[in-house]
Amino acid sequence: MARIVVIGGDAAGATAAANLRRRLPDEHEVIVLERGQWTSYSACGIPYWVGGEVRSALELVARSPQEHRENGIDLRTGVEATAIDRDRKVVVTDQGDVAYDRLVIATGAEPVRPDLPGITADGILGVQSIDDGQQVLDAIHTDPRHVVVVGSGYIGLEMAEACVNRGLDATVVERSETPLRVIEPQIGEHVADAMRARGIELLTSTTTSGFTVSDGKVTGVETSAGTLPADLVILGLGVTGRSSLARDAGLALGVKDSIVVDQHMRAGDDIWAAGDVVQCTDRISGLPVHAALGTHANKQGMVVADAIAADLLGEQPRLSFPGIVRTAITRFCALEISRTGLGGQTARDAGFDPVVATAETTNVAGYMPGAAPMTVLMIADRPSRRLLGVQIVGAEDAGLRIDAAATALTAGMRVDDVVMLDLAYAPPFGSVWSPVQVAARAVIKQLDR
Repeated sequence: MARIVVIGGDAAGATAAANLRRRLPDEHEVIVLERGQWTSYSACGIPYWVGGEVRSALELVARSPQEHRENGIDLRTGVEATAIDRDRKVVVTDQGDVAYDRLVIATGAEPVRPDLPGITADGILGVQSIDDGQQVLDAIHTDPRHVVVVGSGYIGLEMAEACVNRGLDATVVERSETPLRVIEPQIGEHVADAMRARGIELLTSTTTSGFTVSDGKVTGVETSAGTLPADLVILGLGVTGRSSLARDAGLALGVKDSIVVDQHMRAGDDIWAAGDVVQCTDRISGLPVHAALGTHANKQGMVVADAIAADLLGEQPRLSFPGIVRTAITRFCALEISRTGLGGQTARDAGFDPVVATAETTNVAGYMPGAAPMTVLMIADRPSRRLLGVQIVGAEDAGLRIDAAATALTAGMRVDDVVMLDLAYAPPFGSVWSPVQVAARAVIKQLDR
C-alpha cells in the first residue's frame, strides 16, 4: 500500500487526486492538504464575481471538499504545509507531520508584490484565490473614492472593468506604452482606446515607486506621473510560483520561481509538481516559461496521476505534458482580446527572423447585420515561413478564432498551410476567408516581396 499526499486542492492538485483515486486500488491512500476552505474552483472567474456578473463564489466551485471526500479522497481543509522533509518523506504541517510515499506539489501561484515602500499597507490587494476576491469585494463595499490598479495584465484589465461595473472610478498604471504587455503595441492601442472610452484613466509609460500610508492604510500610489490618491489598490503585476516549500526542500526552480519538472511532471525522487507552481516549455521557441492558467493545471494534474499510478503499478506512463504555445484570451467590455505563440520581440529573442503583418477584417461577412471590425496580427519566420504567433482584437465572436491559430502553431504549420486550411464558412459566421487566413495572406505578401 502507498500513501500519496497532494499539497493543494485546486485545479492541478484536485485533478491529480481524483484521477489517482479512480486509477489505483482502494488500499492506496490519497490525501489532499488544502490550507484554505475551497477546492476545485475557477480562479479565472474571480474578476467576474467581483464585477457582479457571477452571483456568488459558490458558482465558481466545480467540486466541493465534501464531494471529493465522497469520492474516496482524504481531503483535509485548513491544513497548511510548512515544510517538506525529503529524508524522512514527511510533509510538516501546522497540524502535525504527514508521511508520504509519493508527493505532489500543487501549491499554485501568488501575486507579484514588489519590494516597494508601503507595499504591506492595508488596502493593497492581489487577486489569486476566492479569499482574495472576497477581500476585494469587502473593500469595494466600503465605497472607496479612488481605486488604482497597478499593472494592466489580464487580472489588472479584468479587475479594472469589475470596479467600473461596480460604479467606481478606476485608474490603471502601466509601465509599458500600451496595456497588456503580452500583445503587440498596435493591438494594445485598441485595448487602450476601449479602456478610456469606458471611463478608466489609463496612465501608460508610468512606473510605480511606492505607496503613501496613513495609520497603516494605503492613501496613495507614488508614480512617475505624481502621487495618485487611492483608497484601494489592486495589484495586477502578474504572478510567480508559490514555491517556497519546494525551494526549501532543495528542488530546482526556474522562471519566476516555478518548479522545474520533466515531461511527466516529476520534480525529484518520489515528488511530482503541477499547475501554476511549475515551469513549462514553449513549444515554438523551446525556452522555459511560466504560464498560470487552469487549462494547463488540469492537464498537468492528469499527467501527474498517470505517472504516479504507472510508478506504483509497475507500468509505463501513458501521458506526458508536451509544453504550451501560450494561448490566452480575455474580454474588456465588448472587446475580445486573444493571443497565441510568440510576439515580435520574443520571436527575435528566440533566434527567429520575424515578419509581422496586420489584417483588418470583420467578425461576420461585411454585408451582414452586426458586422463589426476585427484586427488580426500574424507573425511568421522569414526563412522557414513557419507560423510563429497570432493576436486578435475585435467585437463579439472575434476572440475564439485564436484556437484555429493555436492548433496551426502546435502542428508547426507554415503560413502557406494556414491559407489552405479547410475552415468553416457561412456569411453569419465570417467572410469567405477566415480572419486568420486573411492575416496569413497578408504575411505571404510580405514574404514574397
